[in-house]
Amino acid sequence: MSLLPIPNRLVVLTFDDGNKSDFTYVAPLLKQYGFSATFYITEGLNFLTNKQHYLTWEEVQQLNQFGFEIGNHTRYHENVNNQTQEEFLADLEYIDTRCQQHNIPTPETFCYPGYNHGPKALEVLTKKKGMRFARRGVAPEFPYVDEGGRGPAYDPEIHHRLLIPTTGASGPNWKFDDFVWAIEQAKDGKIAVLTFHGVPALEHSWVNTTPDDFNTYMDFLHEHKFTVIALRDLSKYIKNVDCVDPIETLEY
Repeated sequence: MSLLPIPNRLVVLTFDDGNKSDFTYVAPLLKQYGFSATFYITEGLNFLTNKQHYLTWEEVQQLNQFGFEIGNHTRYHENVNNQTQEEFLADLEYIDTRCQQHNIPTPETFCYPGYNHGPKALEVLTKKKGMRFARRGVAPEFPYVDEGGRGPAYDPEIHHRLLIPTTGASGPNWKFDDFVWAIEQAKDGKIAVLTFHGVPALEHSWVNTTPDDFNTYMDFLHEHKFTVIALRDLSKYIKNVDCVDPIETLEY
């Protein structure tokens, strides 16, 4: 199948950690606008014990049934640079199994827990897992800020497909002007990738986005006719091959 040209105003929406609001608030609003998105699921943090703040697997299954992508965020949400390759692979395969148990397709995209990435993990994703795409944070091109910040637009000519940067990381310090700045990078073959956590994030205030702010962001995308997709949908525009040296990408 031939690839589509990357249009201006192409935005990828991603949501980390399986917050309860993914199901109760975010998904209904995205469906209203006809937007797609990727929800990255982990059983780390307090996913298994605090079901007031985190999704159930039945809710994850329903997100999949709604047409959203379910991505792999590892079993334990550990820093991949502190794991052996065997531990990292086992964490990935565990989430694959949990998805299969709930009739959810095996995830084909991944995001690095805590935005931590490195060459050992990249080798697992490339050679042992065959992952299609993976998303990282804003560093090293931009400074990482706990409470939200700016990052580079995804440029397939520069960035490896398993090291896709976050263009906008939502949080208390990330405001409307930062949102507009991020999505304005989506031009000339570049793609804006937005990362959210809970709307609101009940356990982790440093990555919180208020429902009012999120509604404003989605209204703006809709009114200005942005194309809003899940990470897996990049396969419509980008070859599933490594046209960029991953080591050079890691050595910014």
